[in-house]
Amino acid sequence: MGEIMKENAKRISIDVLVDIIGGILLTIATYSFAVPADFPMTGVSGVALIFYQSFGLPVGALTVILNIPIIICCYKTLGKQFYIKSLRSTLITSAVMDILGPQLPLYQGDLILAAICTGVLLGIGYAIIFMRGSSTGGFDFIMMAIKYYRPHLSLGKIGFALDAMVILIGAVTIGNGMDSVIYGLVLNYLYSTVLDRLISGTSSGKLTLIISDHPREIVDEIDKLVDRGSTLLKAIGGYTGEEKEVVMCASSSKEMYAIRKRVHEIDERAFVIVVESNEVIGEGFRLPDDTNLM
Repeated sequence: MGEIMKENAKRISIDVLVDIIGGILLTIATYSFAVPADFPMTGVSGVALIFYQSFGLPVGALTVILNIPIIICCYKTLGKQFYIKSLRSTLITSAVMDILGPQLPLYQGDLILAAICTGVLLGIGYAIIFMRGSSTGGFDFIMMAIKYYRPHLSLGKIGFALDAMVILIGAVTIGNGMDSVIYGLVLNYLYSTVLDRLISGTSSGKLTLIISDHPREIVDEIDKLVDRGSTLLKAIGGYTGEEKEVVMCASSSKEMYAIRKRVHEIDERAFVIVVESNEVIGEGFRLPDDTNLM
């Protein structure tokens, strides 16, 4: 029981720390770069701003109202635990923004640099929160729900589509200038790209195929060197017709270089094929039901 409590306390502490760091990155992106550059707002707040400009409805109250149907519609899909973690993340990041935001310097330089900094910082900030199985509410719930039903779509692509839709609707209804629309699309493209790279990078790896006259020795050395299991595949040479055993091993990028070096020390004539793996799920990597990617 004591070990379980310690493990839970450690997990919650890491979650809170990640929320604080994510909140700092989101605050810098918003207050130091996005606000001074007057970039268009996206997400639920962006939708609320469109209604404010069109009908005079209060942004704050409308943001809360718009979140209610989103929460109701997505609750069954995302589950109670996800909502509890998201509530914590929302409160922490909001508090960080309110406390830190007014203290930050405002960037008054080139707009394209401001867009780049905004997109990159938003991507990192949201990615580390998502990677802990949490979110900051609003459109994040919609993104996660769409991801649940369409797992082949990345969070970055989903987020970019939603935000681009808000930016374009805002341009039509409240007359955002073309420059504002372009900068908004640029920063959101960067945000979605960074988000996908960070999330996919945590579950990606290398797949190494090794053809050698010493497959058993190589399997033993891989186990000793990087503590990874290997699989022996039966193969036949297309030209010689000779039967061979091919060693297949999934590993991280760092481990792959160590494996490749050791293989050629054992057999300098070994044929080594290294393939990028976008996602590796299983023991030693990420488990199928693991929502935390960090």
